[in-house]
Amino acid sequence: MPERPWIMRQTWRDLAFLHWPCTAASLAPHIPRGLELDTFDGRAWIGVVPFRMTGIRLRGLPPVPGTHAFPELNVRTYVTGGGRAGVWFFSLDAASTLAVEVARAWFRLPYFRASMRTAECDGWIDYASERRDSRGAAATLSARYRGVGPAPAPRGSLEHWLTERYCLFAERRGTLQVGDIQHSPWPLERAEVELERCSMTDAYGVSVAGRAPLAHFAKRLDVLVWAPRPLTGACV
Repeated sequence: MPERPWIMRQTWRDLAFLHWPCTAASLAPHIPRGLELDTFDGRAWIGVVPFRMTGIRLRGLPPVPGTHAFPELNVRTYVTGGGRAGVWFFSLDAASTLAVEVARAWFRLPYFRASMRTAECDGWIDYASERRDSRGAAATLSARYRGVGPAPAPRGSLEHWLTERYCLFAERRGTLQVGDIQHSPWPLERAEVELERCSMTDAYGVSVAGRAPLAHFAKRLDVLVWAPRPLTGACV
């Protein structure tokens, strides 16, 4: 745990990890100098992660209306920097305009406004997103998914490598920053997925059309978030 106090609490619900292997050459041009693309057995991976954010609140403050619960959809890959393994976000779509603008200003993360809907029916999560933000390329997701049983992720496995990461990197005015997060180990399940459409990765040179993802599901995870700080000397 970082010695500094955390600043935000969140709960992530009905989350799907949808991962595809890809060449390092396709992703490397999109990674900033100072970070190195991380690979597993020589392969890079790109992930599309739909979920619902709930229970969002700053430390010591009540929830802010319009920002405490909304769908979110991330496109991510895996990098190392400053001796740490973490996550690099290509994009983060959210249904809350206020949350998008606050996250862009404070965390310098590439958030985009999107029209999103999610619902649960007979154990399936129906999820749809269409970006409505001119700052990013057009991107859509239409899918349904559900958990179908425990999926152990022992240390050293691909599943552990993809999911158990406790920091994210961002770039602020040319300076790399790292933000710590903490949570219990992921309660992963194997996932069944029906992927109708996904163009979320197209802008980064990776098409997933017709390709089945490596899929996992998590019903709920409680998370603590720390304020970002410059990467140099940021190890805890």
